[in-house]
Parts: sequence; structure tokens; C-alpha cells
Amino acid sequence: MIPASAKAPHKQPHKQSISIGRGTRKRDEDSGTEVGEGTDEWAQSKATVRPPDQLELTDAELKEEFTRILTANNPHAPQNIVRYSFKEGTYKPIGFVNQLAVHYTQVGNLIPKDSDEGRRQHYRDELVAVSYQGSQESVKVISETGNLEEDEEPKELETEPGSQTDVPAAGAAEKVTEEELMTPKQPKERKLTNQFNFSERASQTYNNPVRDRECQTEPPPRTNFSATANQWEIYDAYVEELEKQEKTKEKEKAKTPVAKKSGKMAMRKLTSMESQTDDLIKLSQAAKIMERMVNQNTYDDIAQDFKYYDDAADEYRDQVGTLLPLWKFQNDKAKRLSVTALCWNPKYRDLFAVGYGSYDFMKQSRGMLLLYSLKNPSFPEYMFSSNSGVMCLDIHVDHPYLVAVGHYDGNVAIYNLKKPHSQPSFCSSAKSGKHSDPVWQCSKSYSSQFLDTYDAHNMSVDTVSWNPYHTKVFMSCSSDWTVKIWDHTIKTPMFIYDLNSAVGDVAWAPYSSTVFAAVTTDGKAHIFDLAINKYEAICNQPVAAKKNRLTHVQFNLIHPIIIVGDDRGHIISLKLSPNLRKMPKEKKGQEVQKGPAVEIAKLDKLLNLVREVKIKT
Repeated sequence: MIPASAKAPHKQPHKQSISIGRGTRKRDEDSGTEVGEGTDEWAQSKATVRPPDQLELTDAELKEEFTRILTANNPHAPQNIVRYSFKEGTYKPIGFVNQLAVHYTQVGNLIPKDSDEGRRQHYRDELVAVSYQGSQESVKVISETGNLEEDEEPKELETEPGSQTDVPAAGAAEKVTEEELMTPKQPKERKLTNQFNFSERASQTYNNPVRDRECQTEPPPRTNFSATANQWEIYDAYVEELEKQEKTKEKEKAKTPVAKKSGKMAMRKLTSMESQTDDLIKLSQAAKIMERMVNQNTYDDIAQDFKYYDDAADEYRDQVGTLLPLWKFQNDKAKRLSVTALCWNPKYRDLFAVGYGSYDFMKQSRGMLLLYSLKNPSFPEYMFSSNSGVMCLDIHVDHPYLVAVGHYDGNVAIYNLKKPHSQPSFCSSAKSGKHSDPVWQCSKSYSSQFLDTYDAHNMSVDTVSWNPYHTKVFMSCSSDWTVKIWDHTIKTPMFIYDLNSAVGDVAWAPYSSTVFAAVTTDGKAHIFDLAINKYEAICNQPVAAKKNRLTHVQFNLIHPIIIVGDDRGHIISLKLSPNLRKMPKEKKGQEVQKGPAVEIAKLDKLLNLVREVKIKT
């Protein structure tokens, strides 16, 4: 052990050197002279501090660059997921994998400032802010006092070495140095700075899945034909043609000379016409098939609805149904004409005829007869024009290619769809006794020929239709907003319905004796079922704009659809929802009775209720 007295002289000069160095540095800075002895210790205090765990790299390793590319792909996402493809019949890997990775989520809520909880949190934040401000002020005061002590310390050290004031300072320095030597210093942990100036930035985007849209059609039949034309085949073709010519010459010899010339000319014209018509027919058939295939792809969604769609919401409706719009038929040549007649073909159930004319009797113009098919809604299958408007039409039951048309000028024309020309096969004239007024399907002229008359409506009667099942029941509609159902043995109507607008047409459904449809001039279609509700319609739905006046309606014979025509030349097809075409339910152990007798009994049951009420009154 070294005594304190012996140790003091050695330490005193060292402490004095520090004080002298500081003093001389301060004086040198003011005067601009060179620094003194304490420069080495000052530079030593500014040495770089290295953490103990820092790697020592060479210059080549420090200069080496490492490139990292940031992507939005999740490295933990699976890349080998496969699914079965029904299109190709094999398992295929999925090209899209969800790359989204959630690192942190927190569910929060908003609290109004004026609420009790909001006021409590605001008061708590103010207390924290006040306490933090007080702590900052106390730290500031402590730092100021520390600076004052440091400023006073050099002044004490600047005193002369032989003065009495140096003795306590030296003793204090000795104590401090002894404590520093006895207690080992622990290295402070220091946060390493980012020497590469690297900042991590990433963004994740959602990759939309790829969607496949496909359409399946039945491929047309195809045949492969190949042939080679050589000299002997050409020779054989010429020989066959010469044999045909010789046969025709032998037939002409058997005829008289006059008949021979006329027959020869007629034969030439006939053969030329037949060849031309055959080519045109083949071309038109091929074009029609191609047009239907294109339309099938264009209106595929409507065709799917027509075939398979049924409104599932009918299960939750109380005996109420809807109409689903399907195809809309229109033609530019009939744009300014009104639909005056509609009729389905009795054999070809997708074909219907439309008559065009005008109900404005002061502005009569031309007329047209168009036949549309559900397979091609873009263009009519047949088109005929006339000088007078069409007022009514009907298709022959046994010969569905014959269409009878009644015109506004009183003529009746018969069109044959098998003949390509646009002129009617038969047309009445003044010699054959044509009508002098417009031809209607129902007329009040010559009432002496009628079996009976009914005082039914206050305005013009637009349509009268017999029930397809019950021979005593018919229906009428009028512009006085009413639809009435009659029993021809009773002078008063059995049912009366007010539709709040002029009624253009009514039609019975072919599948039920109690279902019928009516269209009004405000663009609405009404469906009634007397077996479900005999007081009001089970469907009231606008199917056209209010400015379009609906004029006619017809049910399809087998499909659950109706067609509706308006005064702008448009025809709209609508599908009935399941509630509008309900059939009798099957009971366990019993067969459902169907047929005309069941429908007649169902309507008679309703009529008997009304008859009993009328007899009592």
C-alpha cells in the first residue's frame, strides 16, 4: 500500500496539467495561438466508440454492395395448390394465390367529446400534459445549475499551485480518482446507427382473379368432301349431260309442232328459274342458320332465362307473381305503325304473326304483316307489306303456312308462306264482294243475324273472347276501363274488374280455365286467376313506358310466356313466374286429374257461387 502523503505529490502535477491545459486552450482560442500540453488528452476523449459485438470488415468487404428487391409476394404462401378443371378434365395448378399477410389489426371505436367518457379522457390527458411540462421545467433548472458549477470549476483550478485553495481541491481529486480506480466502469449499450441508409418500404396490392366466360353451343353437322377432277371424269360428266339432252329431245318429238315450241320455251324458262330459285333457297337457308347461331350467342342470357329461370321469391309471396321481360321485337319499317293483331302459329310454337296498321281512323296509311321466331329476335322470318292497314289476322289450323288477313279498306287477303314473293295468293275485290268497311273479327253490323245482344259497356268494345274450356263463358273488354266475364245464358256479367285505364285487349290462358291476361293503355299488364283471387289481379306490372299504349296480348300455347304489342310497333315477350301458372298439387296415393272436364268443373264451381248470390238478391 502506498501512503496518501506519498501518493499526493504524484497526482498533483497530473491534475495541474489538466487545469493548465484547459486554461491554455481557452486562452489560445481567444488569441489564436497554438494549443498547449492537453491536446493529446482532448483528442483521446473524442475517439470513436466501438461496440464489443461489432464486426471488423476489410475495405473490400465494406465496398461490396448487396442488392435486395422488395416484392409484394408472401414467401409463406403456398405455391403448389391444384384444383380440378371440368373444362379440361384434369387437375391444374392455380395461378393466383392470395399474397395478403395481416401483421396487426386493432378494432377501435369513436367516443363523442360531449359524452361522459369523452370528458374523463380529456381531463386525464390535460393532467398528463401538466405533469410532463413540470418535469421538463425541473430538468431545465437542474441542467442550468450543472452548467454554473462547471463554469465555476475552471476558475478554482486556475489559482496558483502554492495557494491554500489548491489543497482541498487536490484532496477531492484524489478521492475521486481512488473511487474511479477501485470501481470498474461498465460499457454503456449504444444503439447502432444505420450505416447503409436503408429504409424498408413495401406496398401490397390485391391481384384480381382471372375469370373465364364460356358459352356452349351444339356444333353443326360437318362432312369432309374431297375429289379430283381428271380428264375421264370431265368426259363422263359431258356424256351424262348429252344423254339428258337426247332424252328431252325424244320427249319433244312426241308433241305437236306448236306445243313443241311453246313447251321448249317454257321448259327453258322453268329450268332456269328452278336453278336460280334452288340456289337462292340454299343461300337463304344457310344465311338464316348463320344468323340464328349469331343471335343465339348474342341473346344467350335471355335464352337461359327463358329455358331455366323461375323466380324463387314466389315461395315467399302471398299468391302474387311477376313477369320477367325476355326478347323485344321491332323493325325499322314498322316503327310508326301500331300493333293491331297478334297470333301464334298452331304448329310451330316459336313462330307468331304480327299485324301492323293504325287505330287513328283519320290518319290511315300502309300496313304490314311480319312473322317472328323466338330463335331470331333481331329480324322477322317473313315480311309482307300492303297498301292498307291490317286490322285482324288468323293462321289456318290444318295448314299453318296459310295466313288470313283483314284490311282497313275491306279487303281480305290470304298469304302463303311457302311462296317467296310478297304478294298474297288470294285477295278479294269488288267483283268478288269485298267488305265496304274495315274487317274486324267481331262486328256489331247486321245485328238481326245475331242470336242475342248484351248491354255490356259504355264505350267501344275492343275485344271479345270465348273461354277455351267452357262453352258458355266469354269475356269482353272496353275503353271504359272495365273487363267483364259473362255467361251467355245470363244478361248480367258474372265478374267485373275496373283497371283504371282503357283496356286494349284480353286473352284466356291455354293451360287453365280461370287464368286470363289484360293490357291497358297506361303500359301495364294484368294477370288474373279466379281460382286464387276472384276480386283483383295477382300481377299488376308495367311492361312498357307510360307513353306507349298497349294494344294486344296473347299466351303461347305450350311455353309459359306472353307477347304484348303497343302502338309504337314493339312486341315484348314476358315469362310468367311460378305463382302465375300454378297447377293442381299431387296428393299421396292419388293421381292429379287433368283435362278439359277438370277445368270446366273448376270454373263452374266459381260461377255457381256467383249465381247463388244473384238469385238471392
